[in-house]
Amino acid sequence: MRVLVTGHNGYIGSVLVPTLTRADHEVVGLDSDLFVDCIFGDAVSDVTSLRADVRDIESEDLAGFDAVIHLAAVCNDPVGDLNPQATYEINHLGSVRVAERAKAAGVPRFLFSSSCSLYGKAGQAMLDEGADFAPVSPYGESKVLAERDISALADDSFSPTFLRNATAYGVSSRLRVDVVVNNLVGYAHTTGEVLIQSDGTPWRPLVHVDDISAAFLAVLEAPRELVHDEAFNVGSSTENYRIRQLAEIVQDEVPGASASFAAGAGPDKRSYQVDCSKIAATLPASKPVWTVRRGVKQLREAYEREGLTFDGFTGSRYLRINRVRELQGAGRLDEGLRWRVPAGVA
Repeated sequence: MRVLVTGHNGYIGSVLVPTLTRADHEVVGLDSDLFVDCIFGDAVSDVTSLRADVRDIESEDLAGFDAVIHLAAVCNDPVGDLNPQATYEINHLGSVRVAERAKAAGVPRFLFSSSCSLYGKAGQAMLDEGADFAPVSPYGESKVLAERDISALADDSFSPTFLRNATAYGVSSRLRVDVVVNNLVGYAHTTGEVLIQSDGTPWRPLVHVDDISAAFLAVLEAPRELVHDEAFNVGSSTENYRIRQLAEIVQDEVPGASASFAAGAGPDKRSYQVDCSKIAATLPASKPVWTVRRGVKQLREAYEREGLTFDGFTGSRYLRINRVRELQGAGRLDEGLRWRVPAGVA
């Protein structure tokens, strides 16, 4: 297929694009390039791409594609909270705009990168795709609204699918360390401490970025009738952990590391476990192959190999909120997350 991937220069996109090309799909990227220079290691996939903001997409940008995989978004709660209005404009209205323009351009398949964050505060229950939404942030709420409005576009000619990713972890050539496993391993590697930012009790479903990419490929290649206007929790039902359990795994796998709580650490409103049996039954090819423990080893080895330091770990290259603030402080990015001075321009 000829596939457009929005957000291809992000954390997931940098892993997904090579996954698609290895499967013999023709891939074109589209990205605003906020994080294009945030490289970890040297294995960056290079594909034909368009530099654009999803808020400006037109149908002609999407013509001639068999599918659009829409990853581009304000990527987490800290960046989302920085400007909630911009978060809704990008994650909700921008996503709907891409879907509408894709439909108008005759693109038959649309894969939307959603998030289990839309479940938000859910207690002890195992949540399947029919569970109520209880988002606790603009980021989570924007995913709820985008799913609702994109689903309304579904018809005989336009087939959206919603992939609700569990919390991602693992190595990418555009690494993020503001996701919990990557963060805990980073602190352990650079300081000898496994720094827990909450009281350790919240539940999180976890999924490796390689397994997210495999799920997108499986949906892309699935018969339409299996995935049309369907939502899937992406991950494994056995990979739900309390934060303190993650800290224990990291402590085991990083020699000499000891766990501690960050100053002021307290309860986290986000706590949820997800049931991923639907995607496992519907799309066996999407079966995850990673566990958190194996991913922690991968991250530790990568951090060692690349010589990650504490300054690098806490700087702007791998922390998205720090990158955004750096660009804004330099006058290159406005408060609405639009370029004043584009990437690559001094």
